[in-house]
Amino acid sequence: MKTQKRLAAQLLGVSEKKVVFDQQRLADIKESITKTDIRKLIADKAITKKPVSESSKSRARKLKIQKSKGLRKGKGSREGKKTARLPRKESWMSKIRSQRKFITELKSKELITNQTYRNIYLKAKGGFFRSTRHIKIYLNEHKLFTKPEAKQEKPAPAKKTTKKKAAKKKTVKKKAAKKKSD
Repeated sequence: MKTQKRLAAQLLGVSEKKVVFDQQRLADIKESITKTDIRKLIADKAITKKPVSESSKSRARKLKIQKSKGLRKGKGSREGKKTARLPRKESWMSKIRSQRKFITELKSKELITNQTYRNIYLKAKGGFFRSTRHIKIYLNEHKLFTKPEAKQEKPAPAKKTTKKKAAKKKTVKKKAAKKKSD
């Protein structure tokens, strides 16, 4: 029976351990010597292979549901480098895009000059700034913000004095002059 088992395993593409003979057709199996005989027995289902026992996916599905909720994603359950989850290039792209957008907003609002814009743009390109907040801190420390024209100090328009207020002022001045003379 060893040769039959070996031939069957070869034809079924599995190990000899996985080949199963039908107990009622053992006589037919003993008589079969060639591969064609074994093929006929496989077609008649006298020789079969054991089903592959696969691991259950139910636990994996539960874990997937939990992770979709945002659970089980702590530092202890992470595998691989930091850059495996978010590649270095993608993190750089998101950082530089937000910084450039912020700088262009400042320029369009005329809070910084074109020269300052160029300077900061090149610094950002070189990776000088950690974030947009760092850009704000840098601009404040180096006093690179320009005051918009509307906020610049203009002399306040002179208030119109009414006749009553003007008369009061005159009387107050007269009283002050009398006290000095006394």
